[in-house]
Amino acid sequence: MGIVSRGFFGRRREGDVKLPPGQYLTHDFPVLSAGPTPRIGLDRWEFAIDTELGETHRWSWPELMALPSETPTVDLHCVTKWSKLGTGWQGVSLDVLLENVETGAEYALAYSYGGYTTNLPLEDLLDGKAWIAYKYDGDDLEPRHGGPARLLVPHLYLWKSAKWVRGIRLMNEDWPGFWETAGYHDYGDPWREQRYQGD
Repeated sequence: MGIVSRGFFGRRREGDVKLPPGQYLTHDFPVLSAGPTPRIGLDRWEFAIDTELGETHRWSWPELMALPSETPTVDLHCVTKWSKLGTGWQGVSLDVLLENVETGAEYALAYSYGGYTTNLPLEDLLDGKAWIAYKYDGDDLEPRHGGPARLLVPHLYLWKSAKWVRGIRLMNEDWPGFWETAGYHDYGDPWREQRYQGD
C-alpha cells in the first residue's frame, strides 16, 4: 500500500474548465494537515500583527467580528494537485487589519496555533488578495479546515493559506516557513507550477 492517499495521483480534467497546469478538479474539500488539529476556544483566540519594529496589534474574536467583512468567492489550488472552484468564504480583508499598521516591511510570516508557519511577500496580502476567513459555504469554519479562522490567499497554493492562523509577523527579510524549509517553493504560484524549490 502506498503512502499517498487514493485520489492524489491525479484525475482527468473536466470539460473546458481552466485549471493551473497539473491540477485536477474535485468537488469535495480534501483535508490535509501537517500535524494534529488544534482546538482553540473563542474566548482564548486572538490574532496579532507583529511589526518589524516590535509593535504588536491584537484582535480578540469579538473585535475581529466587529470589523467589516467580505464574502469572496475564490478558486483553491492545492500543491497535491487538486483544485476546487467557486468556493464561498466570509472573513476580514488583510487590508482592513493592516490599515493602521505602520510598516516598511516587504515580507510576512504567518504563524498558527500548533506551530505551523508559512512565508509570503507582504504585497500578496494586500489589495483584496487575502483574508482572515472564519466562515466557509455559509457556516462557521470547521477546525479540520482551519477554524475558527484561517488565512486565505487563494492566488497561491493552499499551503500558503495557513490554517488556525494566530498572527502575521512583518519582516524586512524573507524567512522560510514549515513547508518551505522542507523544500517547497518560497512563493507557490499554481499557474507557474511552483511546487518545490527550483520550479
